[in-house]
Amino acid sequence: MYQKYHTEALVLGNRVSGEADRTIALYTKEFGLIRARARAVRAEKSKMRYAVQNYSRASVSLVRGSGGWRLAGARALSGSEGADPRSIAAFARIAELVTRLVAGEESNEYLFEVLSHAHAALMENTSRAATAPIELLCVARTLFALGYISSEALGTALFAHTAYTEPHLREAKALEPALIASINRAITETHL
Repeated sequence: MYQKYHTEALVLGNRVSGEADRTIALYTKEFGLIRARARAVRAEKSKMRYAVQNYSRASVSLVRGSGGWRLAGARALSGSEGADPRSIAAFARIAELVTRLVAGEESNEYLFEVLSHAHAALMENTSRAATAPIELLCVARTLFALGYISSEALGTALFAHTAYTEPHLREAKALEPALIASINRAITETHL
């Protein structure tokens, strides 16, 4: 008998697997980045179908078997419907970066909070002007969480928080050239 794990997850992407299955990239608080097979999730009768749409947040039930993770259930917590297309595109770029840089399953609570708060800020974003600073700050915090950027090098307290409030976004805007230079240097060093 396999143990069932319940956790919150951000759906970072998926790929078709078989006739009605999908392999879904999930970033979870407890396990980090995992790829779980969701059987028959593409079928019209699937109850999980809408809960695991790209760039949504869901409460998921997972089972770890000999063949890897399997999605046993999912309930949507928030999605991207009604969000500005630019905000969705910004989170899609963040999700792609995370799936490229995170190797293996390893819990990183700070990174989960960074991504979770960025998701909420972007999907609830009513100001188009705030999308770019949220994305910039999230990418910088992601690289910091993965050890590619040092907070001392930038001399800012932005990495001590995971929220995307107006003061944080103003500070990120003021530090934009330094943040972009650090991000570009870090991405170049990853060779990805």
